[in-house]
Amino acid sequence: VGIKADEGVVMATDMRASLGGMVSSKDVQKVEEIHPRGALTIAGSVSAAQNLISTLRAETSLYEARRGKDMSMEALSTLTGNLLRSGAFFVVQPILGGVDDEGAHIYSIDALGGTTEEEYTVTGSGSQYALGVLEQEYDDEVSIDEAKTIAAKAIQSAVERDLASGNGINVAVVTEDGVDITRYKEFDDLL
Repeated sequence: VGIKADEGVVMATDMRASLGGMVSSKDVQKVEEIHPRGALTIAGSVSAAQNLISTLRAETSLYEARRGKDMSMEALSTLTGNLLRSGAFFVVQPILGGVDDEGAHIYSIDALGGTTEEEYTVTGSGSQYALGVLEQEYDDEVSIDEAKTIAAKAIQSAVERDLASGNGINVAVVTEDGVDITRYKEFDDLL
């Protein structure tokens, strides 16, 4: 789940990885810092997602070293879409969120590299359950704390109905001060 808020973005994921009908891990970090003020959620193939994250981190570091400033979120979304279009990361559907000089941004990026800036978005097997919560709860003046609660409700809805989702929640808060990722085993800590 990715939500644009008044002073940044909130991104949340469950912590379960599945392999077919089996739970392969109950403690997966599905949101990662990839930029000083940007994060990426992952849904899809673990190896492709890990490779995408490593590549984006390297590219943002190179950009900063060469130009002396951070890459904008628009440029980072374009880079992410281009990498997905290349085919090397074909089975990944990320959400990119971050803050730059233009403000807060959430990008939905499909597995073929199509990129759309949104107010909120979802990916993963529990998307249809989470999306209903976002559509009902979101308004364009939501605070960071309100966005965290909405994100937790959306992930909880997915966990209750989707067998491939579960085992807690990771929440990334991205502001102009940076990225803060917190892990919660219980939803009650956020609701």
